[in-house]
Amino acid sequence: KLKGAQDTLRSQASTFGTNLSIVEGRQDFTNAIINTLEEGAGKLTLADTNEEGANLLALQTQQTLASTSLSLAAQADQNVLRLF
Repeated sequence: KLKGAQDTLRSQASTFGTNLSIVEGRQDFTNAIINTLEEGAGKLTLADTNEEGANLLALQTQQTLASTSLSLAAQADQNVLRLF
């Protein structure tokens, strides 16, 4: 009986060891994900408002220039049509 109990105990210890390795791997992965998310959140909250404002102004300027270019192109087409 003792030999059977010892074999059962060893088998259970092996199973626990395997399960522990799996849990530790998952814990490491979860910690890595948490660190990545916290770093991303930190970057979002610490964004430089001056830089973001300059980026917004640049995009607005590009949009205005594109709109003006389209308007000028349409006027040029109308001027060509007036020649006929």
